[in-house]
Amino acid sequence: MKPAPKHFLRFNDLSAPEIRAVLRRAATLKTEQRSGTRHPTLAGKTLGMVFEKSSTRTRVSFEAGIFQLGGIGLFLSPRDTQLGRGEPVEDTARVFSEMIDLVMIRAYDHSMVETFAAYSSIPVINALTDDHHPCQILADIQCFEEHVGPIEGKTIAWVGDGNNMAASWMDAASLLNFNLVLCGPAGYDVSPELLAEHAANVRIERNPAAAVQGAHAVTTDVWASMGQENEQAKREADFAAYQVTEALLDQASDEVIFMHCLPAHRGEEISDTLLDDPRSRVFDEAGNRLHAQKALMEFLVLGERFPEPV
Repeated sequence: MKPAPKHFLRFNDLSAPEIRAVLRRAATLKTEQRSGTRHPTLAGKTLGMVFEKSSTRTRVSFEAGIFQLGGIGLFLSPRDTQLGRGEPVEDTARVFSEMIDLVMIRAYDHSMVETFAAYSSIPVINALTDDHHPCQILADIQCFEEHVGPIEGKTIAWVGDGNNMAASWMDAASLLNFNLVLCGPAGYDVSPELLAEHAANVRIERNPAAAVQGAHAVTTDVWASMGQENEQAKREADFAAYQVTEALLDQASDEVIFMHCLPAHRGEEISDTLLDDPRSRVFDEAGNRLHAQKALMEFLVLGERFPEPV
C-alpha cells in the first residue's frame, strides 16, 4: 500500500528541519539553473495545476519549474475541468491520484484544498487560497536569507492587511522562531484564533513608524485582494496612513530590505518609486518562487530520495 502523501497547505505543514532542507536545496537549484546545469530529478512526472484564481508568478514558476525538473505541467482552469461544472472535489482528487504525480491548487476557499488533500493519494500544494500563501513565504525567506542572513531571531514588519500573506508569515515566525510585527488599521487584523496560536512570536502595532523600528525586513501586499474589488475605495481610505515609503524604511534597521509578493499598486500600498529603491529585493524575491517551488516539488515527490538530508 502506498504511504500517505505529505501535503503543503500551510507553511507549518512541514517541520523546521524540513523547511531548512527545502531552502538549502532551493539555493543549490538556483546556482545550478544560473550555471546551466540541468537537474531532471522529476523526469517523467506530471504536475496538475488547478487555477480558480488567475496568476502570473504562480503559473510561470510552477510550469517552468516542473519542466526544468524534467517533468510536465498541465494547466487546468475551471473551464478545462469538470470542477467548473460541479464535479465534487473529492472525486476529482481521486481521479487525479490515478493519473498524475502531484497537484498545485490556486483557489479562493481554503477548505477546497483541504478537502482535495484529504481525498488525494498524491501530494497537494497550496499555491494560494484566501487564508494562506505558503509558497510565497518560502520564496520570501529564501530572499531574506540571501540578503540579510539567517532569519531566526530577526524582526519582520508586515504593514498592511491581515490577509493570507500575513497568516503565512505568522506560521513561519513560530516555526522558524523570528519576530513578526503586524501593522494595519483596526478592523483588518488576522483572526483572534490565529493570533493566539502564534502569540509568542507575533504582535500587533497600529503605528507604522513604531512597527518598523529595528525591522530587518518590511513587507506588504495590495490593500484589496482578488475578490475584494468592491471594497477598494473603502480600503484605500482605511489604509491611507499605512503606505510603505522610502521614509518609512529609513526608520527601520540599517540593513532593512523591502519585499512585496506582487503585483504591486504603485501609489497605493507603496510609494511610486519604492520598487526602484536600492533596499528593494522584490524582483529577487519573485524569482525565488521558481527555485523554492522546484525544491518543494522534489521534496514532496522524492521523499527519502530528496537530495538534502532533513
